[in-house]
Amino acid sequence: MRSDSPRHPSGGSAINIRLSSFPPHPLEQLSLEEIHKARTIIRSVRSASCSIIYRNIALEEPAKAVMIPFLALEHAGKLTPKTEHPPRLARVLYDVVALDKSLDFCDSVVNLTTGKELEFEVVDKKFHSPLNADEIEIFPKVAIASSMFQDALAELNLPPNTHIVIDPWMYGGWENPEESSPRYMQGLVYARDPATNNPDSNHYAFPLPLIPVMDMKSRRIIRVDRLATGGTEDGLKYGTGPKDALAHCKAAEYIPELVEGGLRQDLKPLNVVQPFGPSFTVRDNSLVEWQKWRFRVGFNAREGATLHDIWYDGRSVLYRMSFSEMAVPYGDPRVPFHRKQAFDFGDGGAGRAANNLELGCDCLGLIKYFDGYMNDTSGSGIITKNVICMHEEDDGILWKHTNYRTGRAVVTRNRKLIIQFIITLANYEYIFAYHFDQAGGITIETRATGIVSTVPIDPGKTSPWGNVVNPGVLAQNHQHLFNVRIDPAIDGYNNAAIQEESHPVAFDPEINPYGNAFEVRQTLLKTSCGINAAPEKGRQFKIVNTGVKNPISGRPVGYKLVPSPTQLVLAHPDSIMAKRVAYANHHIWVTKYRDGEFWASGRFTNQSSAECGGVKDAADRQENIENEDIVVWHTFGLTHNPRIEDWPVMPVEIHQIHIKPSDFFTCNPAIDVPSTKNMTSTLYSPSRPTTNGSTHSYTAPSELLSSPERRLSPLTIDSPEAVPSSQVIRGCCM
Repeated sequence: MRSDSPRHPSGGSAINIRLSSFPPHPLEQLSLEEIHKARTIIRSVRSASCSIIYRNIALEEPAKAVMIPFLALEHAGKLTPKTEHPPRLARVLYDVVALDKSLDFCDSVVNLTTGKELEFEVVDKKFHSPLNADEIEIFPKVAIASSMFQDALAELNLPPNTHIVIDPWMYGGWENPEESSPRYMQGLVYARDPATNNPDSNHYAFPLPLIPVMDMKSRRIIRVDRLATGGTEDGLKYGTGPKDALAHCKAAEYIPELVEGGLRQDLKPLNVVQPFGPSFTVRDNSLVEWQKWRFRVGFNAREGATLHDIWYDGRSVLYRMSFSEMAVPYGDPRVPFHRKQAFDFGDGGAGRAANNLELGCDCLGLIKYFDGYMNDTSGSGIITKNVICMHEEDDGILWKHTNYRTGRAVVTRNRKLIIQFIITLANYEYIFAYHFDQAGGITIETRATGIVSTVPIDPGKTSPWGNVVNPGVLAQNHQHLFNVRIDPAIDGYNNAAIQEESHPVAFDPEINPYGNAFEVRQTLLKTSCGINAAPEKGRQFKIVNTGVKNPISGRPVGYKLVPSPTQLVLAHPDSIMAKRVAYANHHIWVTKYRDGEFWASGRFTNQSSAECGGVKDAADRQENIENEDIVVWHTFGLTHNPRIEDWPVMPVEIHQIHIKPSDFFTCNPAIDVPSTKNMTSTLYSPSRPTTNGSTHSYTAPSELLSSPERRLSPLTIDSPEAVPSSQVIRGCCM
């Protein structure tokens, strides 16, 4: 276990390694010291005359063939200080800049133990590295300093002292896949509210009809695209906008002190209280144990939070689980909006955009935070604090039955463990979470919130390509296309995938004389493929271990995934936009495992013309997936045709994917969850005086304090008017 202190402002680092007889776990993030060592190795093997811009330095996860025997020893409790660990490797993405300013984008793997470079590749010129923080920071400065951009602004007749705000964007797909594209970046342009000039005001209410484009090599603005601002009647026509570009725009604020009419005053506090602490434990910085679950938490710049070596009650379930990609293509055909397409994991990195979560805001209750370890462009290690939060939640009833003959009810609450991270991508926020329940199930959740991306529209007009959400503000139609990568290990690493459907049975005097029968049809998938959801057939997918049979049902043990039948990519199949997001052509992909094959959209997405090395290419290999080491990829998403109610900040749009045991256990695995009555629940009393938000002290009843069942610590949702223990009705729902 390590304890790293952040690097000093001077660029040096203060590192404090806790002494331990064991080296870092092979799946744990690189430490600051390891990041610095990787940088040193790269610097030593590249020419001294060149400069190096470090894009990403991260753990290169050990080959699965190496990890499996190590994990077997770990689960058997046989690891010792003398146990040979998998080599500690780092993958380094970086630019090598020669004296003549020519640039090579490079990809290396280094051994941190031996100090040697193991792999080196100069990446093909048609691929570009992901954006970094320095580029995002410099773009607005270059644009504002550009005379070309200033001349374009002068055409808009803006009020004096208007403060310009620019959202840097990736350039989108390159139209000619045969040529090597220059590295470009574009920006959406807005103004602060001229009436207040408040830096926290909602500038998306004041969009301007310009997009500057910068050549990232020369660091200069090469052109400024003018935007079409017309309505339905104008088609693809340009130049229809008013002389005064902001005259018809109006402020729409969300920060509390600027909200029109103020905030509501009748919401009383609701607190999550865990008087005995959490029911989870965390060891070695990353090992989590909770309610028979055991797994490791990881983090990297591209995927954000990753989960590894997931077991339930001493049995393996998944080897690895992560969000692989999220693409956001926009549906406005007017140039240059055809380039408005982001790959938020591949183009920039979810981990790079992760929020520093705050206690009492982003997660409620008793919180465990995990930090992220990344690098800046100089190769110095940096700590991003609190990028993952973990906490427990009450999610209603887990199971219940009432014996109507005796009136006795048994009910248990559905306690969940939630691992969550949040990213901010200019206007949008996304909340990504993994939920573990006590019945052996996993829920993968996405929540979209933040502010819709806006462009200007002429006063009094409407558009088929979006919705007018504020005067002069068009929120364009778009899609959010997610992909989750699930690497199963159902009682072992060789698994199979079964497509299961339910179909009606025809009338038949011998088989179905009354017409009420339906049959279950199962198809074993034999070669890698992509398949769509079919809710009308009840289509679901079971990931099974055919070598392990359930002793009661006789069926292979497994987990089921019911695919979300959301809309797939809407761009025309021949368009650059659709070719770049080939993973969104199917809801489910099943491929044969290969080390390092993590990305649904391929290794490099920035300015790509087509998906390369992604899940479609993996499926096209037509490899055997029957009783093999397989990977299941699920594409789902949201077609977002904005509503007025999404403005100025949209309420969360929630989407959940469920992975549940199917003949994995011999009964309901949550049958042993305690059915203890919550002793802090009280009756509503309209006559009870309020306390203006002050929290009443609460003492747990003696029988609760002396309960022998301590593995599951109480979790209560506590309002400030806590009832004294003497008034609590004692007993339980058993």
